[in-house]
Amino acid sequence: APLVESGGGVVQAGGSLRLTCTASGFTFDDYAMGWFRQVPGKEREGVACIKWNGENTDYANAMRGRFTISRDNSRNTLFLQMNHLKPEDTAMYYCGAATSCNDFWQLVSWSGGRLNYRGQGTQVTVSS
Repeated sequence: APLVESGGGVVQAGGSLRLTCTASGFTFDDYAMGWFRQVPGKEREGVACIKWNGENTDYANAMRGRFTISRDNSRNTLFLQMNHLKPEDTAMYYCGAATSCNDFWQLVSWSGGRLNYRGQGTQVTVSS
């Protein structure tokens, strides 16, 4: 698989988790990378995106100030540090690649959008 997520789990409200996404089989630093999440029965929700060189990041309003996206191009790895987690953050979290962060936000905003690459997801559960 081109993208593999890890680091999900069960955490109490107020706690932290760090998600990792490992890429293989494509040129990682050719792409903007992002995280999105989905709860069964609901639409996908973009979480954060980072430019190919790591110089620009962008967040959904609900995550800004709590989540931090970063990448290590030398290790083909994407990260999402999640702090001050809330029960409403419970979801399956996915990483994905797009040609730009503008494309990423557009593609994850509708169910028919197809990212260049995406992973299988890692479950995050926040208990109250």
